[in-house]
Amino acid sequence: MTSIKEQAAISRLLSFLQDWDNAGKVARSHILDNFIKTNQGKTSPELEQEFSQGASLFLARLTTWLRLIYMTGSCLDKLLKSIGIFLSAVSSNRYLIEFLEVGGVLTLLEILGLEKIKEEDKKESIRLLQVIANSGRKYKELICESYGVRSVAEFLAKSKSEETQEEVQALLDSLLHGNPKYQNQVYKGLIALLPCASPKAQQLSLQTLRTAQAIVGTTHPSIVECVLKVLRTMHLEVQYEAIELIKDLVNYDVCQALLKGLVELLIPSFKETSKLQPKIFNDSLVPQLTAHLPVFLQQAAAAKAIGVLARSNMSIAEKMLHLRVVHSLLAAMGNSDHSNSQRQASLTLEYFVQVFPVVEEHVRRSMGEELYQLFLSNAGDLYMKIDSVQADILAANKVNVSKDSGSPPPPPALHLRGGPHSNTSFYLDAHDHQLAYVTYFQKEDMEGTE
Repeated sequence: MTSIKEQAAISRLLSFLQDWDNAGKVARSHILDNFIKTNQGKTSPELEQEFSQGASLFLARLTTWLRLIYMTGSCLDKLLKSIGIFLSAVSSNRYLIEFLEVGGVLTLLEILGLEKIKEEDKKESIRLLQVIANSGRKYKELICESYGVRSVAEFLAKSKSEETQEEVQALLDSLLHGNPKYQNQVYKGLIALLPCASPKAQQLSLQTLRTAQAIVGTTHPSIVECVLKVLRTMHLEVQYEAIELIKDLVNYDVCQALLKGLVELLIPSFKETSKLQPKIFNDSLVPQLTAHLPVFLQQAAAAKAIGVLARSNMSIAEKMLHLRVVHSLLAAMGNSDHSNSQRQASLTLEYFVQVFPVVEEHVRRSMGEELYQLFLSNAGDLYMKIDSVQADILAANKVNVSKDSGSPPPPPALHLRGGPHSNTSFYLDAHDHQLAYVTYFQKEDMEGTE
């Protein structure tokens, strides 16, 4: 038989549940306010004591009401916070299972896609999904099996709140770790986010992609194109994260494709640059206007990224010489329509000139002595000192540092300037797969010297 104290507790529980069942929206809202105020942070045993071992009865009512009203958004924030008290309580596995058995995950994911629901309510939904994901591998798999990655990624792209977007990033990061069955799905979802219109979403996706890339260990074929397109951004924080990811990607099998793509971005296609001036401005009597085309932002970012990579790894620098990076950097320096492209290309070229004697000679001959001395004095400010004729000379340069000098190659092998790399020779992989030395001069110049 139950004691008088136990009977009184059960009676209070039944009375509380009856009040809930008979209450309207306003009354239920007050009940939720009191519940949140008095039970925040309680453990599972404490909640059971509060509800006379019948806490699951109240949770069942909360989840039932959630499924009835989640599309309208009425009291949704309080309802989700109340459910969160149960799910986040210490030793709450029982509550978690009860919530999932009634389709709790699907409901939370559906909330993210509803336009009428407030951003704050969606953030509460994300927090509950975090609690579920952090409970173990099988719960992460359940979220992914419910098309959770797509729903969460789409919400990240559309969200207007940076705080909410950071909560989404935490959820995606949780789904990456300890989830081998679906980690590739999360990885692909992050790549798919890169072209989105939200700079914050791009920044967070790039950050999480670095973690994902290390976990997955292999690259997806589309990642190179997607990351390079991100370089068109005008947001420096996004550009920074993109370059950090590029620094990681050169250690994978996409290295060559990535380097080739970066060098190609230094010389935008005519199709892209022809968009610079609308036809109405073609009249010579109308003052010409310059614009920061995305392709020029991308050009400047590519020049900067090449400099970062070259300075961090001599092998990468040598690979880029094979791709005619010097020719492309000089061409970018001649882009008088975008000063930052000129500046970044000049600073990167300065490094190649300092490290490779062969580059120094080609650049000196291409620029001419006067312009070359200006370049040496302050590469970062060169764009402010050159005139239109010099800019055209740079843009139309024919430099080919990697050009095969013919057979047999003239000795001795060329070395890098000083320092720990002074014994490293720079070779050319010719079309016939034979190695030949890169020379200071092209063949005809050598013959003239002789």
